[in-house]
Amino acid sequence: MVHRLEQEYFGRIDFIYLDQYDQANQDLFNQYGLRGRPIFLLLQPDGTEVRRWFGFVTEADLRTAIDALLAG
Repeated sequence: MVHRLEQEYFGRIDFIYLDQYDQANQDLFNQYGLRGRPIFLLLQPDGTEVRRWFGFVTEADLRTAIDALLAG
């Protein structure tokens, strides 16, 4: 589902996947208080958090939030 959205919104929004076990990502995990998985964050280009989902999230919920962010 996420990969489908990534293809649909290509060029308008970036999808970034972080491996929680990679030490190179530890600063970001700490910065955003990421614990457990899956966690989805919707961020402004400056890194400001817009929305957070923990666990299951529907495609419709993600799409609605992305569309709202892109609409301004």
